[in-house]
Amino acid sequence: MMSREEIEACALGLPAATKVVQWGGSDVYKVGGKVFAVAGIRDGLAFKVSPIGYEVLTSGGPARQAPYFAKGHWVIVDFEALEAEDVRGWIEAAHGLIAGKLPRAVRAELGLA
Repeated sequence: MMSREEIEACALGLPAATKVVQWGGSDVYKVGGKVFAVAGIRDGLAFKVSPIGYEVLTSGGPARQAPYFAKGHWVIVDFEALEAEDVRGWIEAAHGLIAGKLPRAVRAELGLA
């Protein structure tokens, strides 16, 4: 199991990542103002995934459809099921998916271009 502090260190170690606390005390991680991961929703870590990642993680994997994120391939994994190596990869991938959709000028401004 990974603690919220370990999740935070991983998420904020990514380029231009920020954190706000919202939605009832959840740690919300953003890049360019867009959410890429949320720790604390229903005692789990929610994050953005690719369509293939969604299928892999929800079909026999540790994840399920994230509540409140019905669109756009978001999953949630319970804190008890989190393994450090998996979480690092998932958070990095989520960050990359969201950062990649930012406008070119915003990516350049954030040093992501």
